Amino acid sequence: MSNQVIDLLQKLRQSAIKRGLQALISYHEEDSYLMRFANSAISLNTNEHLISLDFIAFDGRKKASYSMIVDPTDFESMEKGLDTLAEMLPHAQPLSYDPTFPVYEKDVVDERPFDPALAALTNEERLAYFNTLAEGLESDDIKLSGFFSNGTTTTAQISTANEHTQCFRSTDAQVTAVLSSESLKWEVNAEQSAQKKSDLDAEGLHADLALLVKHYQEDQSVQLPVGKYTVVFGPAATAEIVNIMAYYGMTGAALMQGYSFLKEEDQGKRLFSEKVSLRDDPGVVEIFAQTADRFGFERKPFPLVSEGRFQAFMWDQDSADEFGKTPTGHDVSHASLVVDAGSSEINTLQALIDMEREEDILYIPYMHYMNVVNPTQGMITGSSRFGALFLKKDGSVQVPYNVRLTQKFSDFFGERVQWLSQKQVVYNVSSSYGRRDPNALKVPRFICVKEIEISHSNPSY
Repeated sequence: MSNQVIDLLQKLRQSAIKRGLQALISYHEEDSYLMRFANSAISLNTNEHLISLDFIAFDGRKKASYSMIVDPTDFESMEKGLDTLAEMLPHAQPLSYDPTFPVYEKDVVDERPFDPALAALTNEERLAYFNTLAEGLESDDIKLSGFFSNGTTTTAQISTANEHTQCFRSTDAQVTAVLSSESLKWEVNAEQSAQKKSDLDAEGLHADLALLVKHYQEDQSVQLPVGKYTVVFGPAATAEIVNIMAYYGMTGAALMQGYSFLKEEDQGKRLFSEKVSLRDDPGVVEIFAQTADRFGFERKPFPLVSEGRFQAFMWDQDSADEFGKTPTGHDVSHASLVVDAGSSEINTLQALIDMEREEDILYIPYMHYMNVVNPTQGMITGSSRFGALFLKKDGSVQVPYNVRLTQKFSDFFGERVQWLSQKQVVYNVSSSYGRRDPNALKVPRFICVKEIEISHSNPSY
């Protein structure tokens, strides 16, 4: 970790003290690279290096915040930011509770998720990766699109309480490759998350894309009748559903603000399948976990669901202050969610297609435009996209047009769960908007669930 970051925070702390401020100072630096593809060509290749500061001042029940993008050599402008903060604080509306001021008990430096080789990745390597994953699959009709995003994120905090600092650094890459037919309008994709360079596997993505393209070119396309199906979800669908479930249902803020589908008395109850266990685990480096939260709380593995039993809500510091609860180390930009593996040996797409089956199975790898319909019921909606397959019980394969699912979280992860794969994969859910904040979940390769209802079925691609 660069001493320059710590030196800057120490100087800013002294400037805040001179102004009589009780303040938290947060540092965010990103070195980001993006190569985007469209119509089988590079459409954008760019990079940016940004440094941001967030100031929060405390005065009893008053809080004021100010953020700025900075030039690290222009300390005068940073001090002007502190002056603006000091001017804002007297005008802040008092809170209805006493906010906790962060006091760090020790220095924390966490660089576990940082890989120098991934940080140094070149344009030539990004292009070679895409050339490998698409080799032999493009044609006059089938075009490649997608993106390769990677970068380094450095965050750090200090407060005026003492000189202790917290510093975190990570590298990440997020890859999405899409092959689409211009004439038939179908699309298939493959995605990858990487925390270190050795995680990148262009050959693996090529194999999945080649398999999907073969079926989409050779098999019959069908409109499925609405009704209930046994569905196998791929890691993209599973991770997105779990992520939104945790956010809308398993935080203390969601509980107290009245939009969680869970109740306080649900803690300890079996609400999901005993095959399902979910935890927030800061020890899993490949999902960009941090060892401490923004208030210095040392993070430990935190069970959310254990063999179907809901365990506890996640409490960030501010929500805990407001509602008189105990914080749980969740004042972080994202949780580090892990769904435990199951016992099924079906761990690859080819194995799923080849498996013996006594019924038709709908494979949905990706949920498109997923949204919450009713948060208090835990109901969401989304449509299938990017490589769905209909695996007939006679061993044949069909290609279904997109279908829509409108279901509750208890439908996805309740007693209808049939099996989970032994293999887990990391799926990247990082947003491409705002500051770089690498975020991923670790989930089973496949989850099989019975009686998932298809409410709408498209008549074409």
